[in-house]
Amino acid sequence: MPAHRPSAPLLIPRPLVSALMKLYDYPHPTRPGRTIRGYDRPHAVRTARMCAAVAARLGHPDDRVRAYQIACLLHDLGRAGLDRQLFGMIWSWAKQRGIPTRPREWRAIHPETAYGRETEAFVSLYRRDLIAAGVPMDRWAVEQIEMRLGYARRLARRLRAVKPAVAKLRVRWRPWMQRVMLYYYYPERLAAATPWVKQLAEILVACEQFEAYSNQQRGRDYYVRKKETLSDAFAYLDKLQQDGILSIEVMNALRGLAGEGAFDSILEEARGGPLSRTERRFLRSLVGGRA
Repeated sequence: MPAHRPSAPLLIPRPLVSALMKLYDYPHPTRPGRTIRGYDRPHAVRTARMCAAVAARLGHPDDRVRAYQIACLLHDLGRAGLDRQLFGMIWSWAKQRGIPTRPREWRAIHPETAYGRETEAFVSLYRRDLIAAGVPMDRWAVEQIEMRLGYARRLARRLRAVKPAVAKLRVRWRPWMQRVMLYYYYPERLAAATPWVKQLAEILVACEQFEAYSNQQRGRDYYVRKKETLSDAFAYLDKLQQDGILSIEVMNALRGLAGEGAFDSILEEARGGPLSRTERRFLRSLVGGRA
C-alpha cells in the first residue's frame, strides 16, 4: 500500500456544489408553494468524488475531469421530484414480478415496443394491475415510471428547465456531459462515441453502482435491499463488464483505488457507519488481484 493513501476529493468549490444540488429540488405537483427536496443528494456528491478520482487515475486532463465532476454531480437530475413512497411502491411491485426496470432490459423482453416509448408500454400493460395493488395511476405516478423507463426524456426536460440557473452559475455545459449521464440506461447511444467520452460514461456507471450498492438509504428505498455487501457490489460490476458495459481498464482503476483506501470514507458515509474488518480486508485484497 502506498505511504500516502489516495483520496477522492471534490474539485469544484463547495458553494458551487451546494448550488448544483439545489437543482434537484422540484415543485410539488399538488401542493402549490411546496418543494420536493432532491432525493439523496449525498449519493450524487459521493459518486462525483469517486468518478473524478477514477478519471484522473486513467489520465484524463484536469480541466476535463472538473467538467466531468459537474456532470456526475447532476447525473440523477432526471429523477428530480422522486416520490419515495410512490416510486418504491411501483418499482418494488415490478421487481417482485420480474418486470424489467431499465429501457434496454424492457426492449429485450418486449422488442415490439417502439424505441423511447418504454414508459407508455409499461403503463399500457400494467395500469390495471398497479391500480389493483393500490397505486394511484395518475400523471404523478407516470412521472415516477418515467424516472426509470423514460429517463432520457425526463433528463432532457430537467436539463432544459435548469439551463438558465446553470448559466448563472457560470458553468459551461458541454453536449458530452449529458451523453455520459445516459450511458447506464442507454449504452447503445454511445456505441460510436469518442473513446474518452465513452470511458467517462463507463466510469460514471461503475462508481454510481459501487456507491449505490453501499448506500443504506438507497438500499431500503430504491432497491428493496436489507443489507449492503461489497462482494455483491463487485459481483454486479463484474456482470456489467461481462455484458460489455464496463471495460477492464475502468474496472482495474476502480479496484485499484478502492484497494488503496481512496474510497473508504465515502463507503462509510454511504453505509452510515464504519466498515467492518472483513470489509476492509476485502477492499485491501483488491490491490494486485481480484477479490
